[in-house]
Amino acid sequence: MRYYLKCTGFYSYLTWVFRFFSIKPGAFIQAIVFAFCVFILLAAAALRSTEYDENYTVFLATGQPRPAWPAQVFTAEDMQHIYHGTSSYGAIARDLRQGDVHPPLYFWLASTWRDLVDGDLFRTRLLSVLISAAALALVGLIAHRAGIPPALAMLLCGLMYGFAYTGTIARGFALAQMLTLLGVLLLVRAQNWRLALLGGLALGAATFSNYLAAFVTGAVLLWLLVVHWKRPALWICAGLGVALFLAGDLFFFLAQKDSRAGQFPAFMLLPAILRLAQYGAAGLFGGLPLYVPDMLRLPLTAIVATMVLASVAAIFWAWRRIGTPQTRWLLLMATLAPPIGLLLLGFAFNNTPIELRYIAFCLPFYALLLAGALVSVRWLLPLVLALQITAIAGLLFHPATMQPFRHTAQAAWRLAGTDGLVFIAHGNDGVGIPAAFVQEASPRMQIRVVRRTDNPTLLLSQAASFPRIVIVTIAGDNDSPPAVSMLLDTFSSDRCWQKGDTGLNSVAFEHRC
Repeated sequence: MRYYLKCTGFYSYLTWVFRFFSIKPGAFIQAIVFAFCVFILLAAAALRSTEYDENYTVFLATGQPRPAWPAQVFTAEDMQHIYHGTSSYGAIARDLRQGDVHPPLYFWLASTWRDLVDGDLFRTRLLSVLISAAALALVGLIAHRAGIPPALAMLLCGLMYGFAYTGTIARGFALAQMLTLLGVLLLVRAQNWRLALLGGLALGAATFSNYLAAFVTGAVLLWLLVVHWKRPALWICAGLGVALFLAGDLFFFLAQKDSRAGQFPAFMLLPAILRLAQYGAAGLFGGLPLYVPDMLRLPLTAIVATMVLASVAAIFWAWRRIGTPQTRWLLLMATLAPPIGLLLLGFAFNNTPIELRYIAFCLPFYALLLAGALVSVRWLLPLVLALQITAIAGLLFHPATMQPFRHTAQAAWRLAGTDGLVFIAHGNDGVGIPAAFVQEASPRMQIRVVRRTDNPTLLLSQAASFPRIVIVTIAGDNDSPPAVSMLLDTFSSDRCWQKGDTGLNSVAFEHRC
């Protein structure tokens, strides 16, 4: 970073100012970078649409994991009470074991946080923002310990699309990430069994926030064993700290392992590797090809792929100049562990559990490696930062990077107005689709949640008093497509209804009788 300040011509002046006020230039730059990255996290939490599965967090915290939607018409305002309430730790644990695939630590913390802030989804997301801010600080501390520029490591990490995305949604990824980084920092510094035990406890707590943190945890324990094999007290205490949480992980996982059958496609090695590469590139540079017209997508995809390969080549070329020998191997192992672990997991269970959110566990460690490499490969830094900033702009503003509920609710409101009726599919469990849509809807929007088994005659009767209806065509699970098809067929075949305007995921019908 100092090299680029010198190029601006302000370096001498800044040095004088820092000396006059007794400020260390490095600390000042780190504070500016940290504040900038936290601002991005706050903006993402405020600007992005509700995610499909964020309301699983909300409803677990309110004590009603599967809300009961009325079988009649209601307004969005009528159902706002379901987004508020309290639950106990025991009830959350029971609900998770009965119908989810996650450990409880994040949900316990989110429940306590919501009791304190008692607010909307943005306030719930603020918990993830605060945790991600702590994770950024830990990246800086690990970089300092490893001999890597802390400000550059934090900047590269904070601008990684996958880190900013998972660091703001109301799910357990940010907490697992932060605890993993805390465990790594403690074990890098561990010179006695106490720090090793604390590091192991942090890594174990990360797996109790998200099972997939176990990949990095395993890699870190293996590194500790190899590096400190002559000091068994360190790796035994670290392993003991992890083991204390593994029993709890098994208690939940064994009850949940069959609850999401069919969630992912069957495992095939080559498609899985290609999917890993796609999401790895997205974790670094987001969905840049989605931001441009079709004719520009192929060239931009080639540019992104070239930049990914260039960053990998930079790490390879500058390998011996990245940090210290021991920590560079730790960072490499922690970077490779999540993608390798996902492939092994997919092979073992015959599915392909590869998503951007899962790949994000390796991004802080890759940012640290890349920061160490770019000290030597300086010409690549501005190119990487330019692509990252463009990707972050898309994260904040571009609809193609967001789930469609906010823009769909706005389109449905324009078509239906205050006197129209909006039909939305119930889906598998009444959480993912209707809860996100209702949360984004205008308070006065009149809504009917439709199950695939609902009687079409009843739906026509309920719609008869409205001048127009709008069918929302979002279909994100197994049960929603049949419900949407039934609605479209019902109103298309009835002589009293004529198809009208369309909007994003929305089809309007006018009442003609």
